[in-house]
Amino acid sequence: MEKKDTKIRTSLHPAVEENKILRPSPNNISSAARSLKQGKLIAFPTETVYGLAANAMSDQSVAKVFQVKERPSFNPLIIHFHNIKSAKKFVKFNKHASILAKKFWPGSLTLVLPKKKNCMISLLASAGLDSLAIRVPKNKIARELIKKSGLPIAAPSANISGTISPTTAKHVLQNLPKNNVKILDGGKCKVGIESTIIDLTKKNIFLLRPGGLEISKIEKILGLKILPHKNTSPSRPKSPGQMNFHYAPRIPLRINIKRVVPSEALLSFGKHKYRSFKKELNLSFRGNLKEAASNLFKMLHTLDKKKFSSIAVMPIPKKGLGIAINDRLLKASKRKFS
Repeated sequence: MEKKDTKIRTSLHPAVEENKILRPSPNNISSAARSLKQGKLIAFPTETVYGLAANAMSDQSVAKVFQVKERPSFNPLIIHFHNIKSAKKFVKFNKHASILAKKFWPGSLTLVLPKKKNCMISLLASAGLDSLAIRVPKNKIARELIKKSGLPIAAPSANISGTISPTTAKHVLQNLPKNNVKILDGGKCKVGIESTIIDLTKKNIFLLRPGGLEISKIEKILGLKILPHKNTSPSRPKSPGQMNFHYAPRIPLRINIKRVVPSEALLSFGKHKYRSFKKELNLSFRGNLKEAASNLFKMLHTLDKKKFSSIAVMPIPKKGLGIAINDRLLKASKRKFS
């Protein structure tokens, strides 16, 4: 039996009174698990971002996820499990998958593996592919919810597709205000960016999305080079996070800036000499990439205001977690404004 975590912290605010944001008490988690079994959706915290959970074996429940998120049906979902044993019921593990799962699960690593014959996961969740993206999350609320539901959970980020990912319960409420989705409040997500996704369905191993686990750590454990994936078919992605435009604020975002204009908000990193801007938030004064990743989406939410002409983002080192940060910023900057 797993030891219960009694130190879960929450970020309570007035929206709790609206009965949409719930404290992660044992009763509320049990109630949320029952809701999942009844075909309802639940927003819940993970260590990466907040997810929108559905019973992954129910076509009807998974269809609701796509509808609420306004997500294209060709974009597959990540299926979350409580442990490796439960995941192995649905996909074929090879040697590399077993090594990585043992080392990095629970955690922010998603593996794409071949489905087993007669896999019961909804074809909608896998977008009709013969592979499945799977993960065992580390967040204790997420793990308890999955365990109590007894289900594999399909859970993309709990926001409208293409917008900034949510890392607090308040972000979810603000992004999905018209949907009757209960939100378990686990405070701010610790990692703050989505999981790293690697493809293990071929002879070579490919990186589908950089994320909260550094690629170098995966390569070190395997003793192999992870190859970059070339998405030759944007309308047929093998996993989430491969769309060219994603994670975008409502106002323009400029990356790798060399100057800032007075009407802009500045998203800085480390020390700098810029002086002329309307507002500044610093991802990490110390220049720490782990801290920057944790703050990225939260700070983008804060700066995404019409009173700023745009968000100017300082260059971020393209190493370690900086690879994932730059991936998010590049895709966020591609939103077109008329």
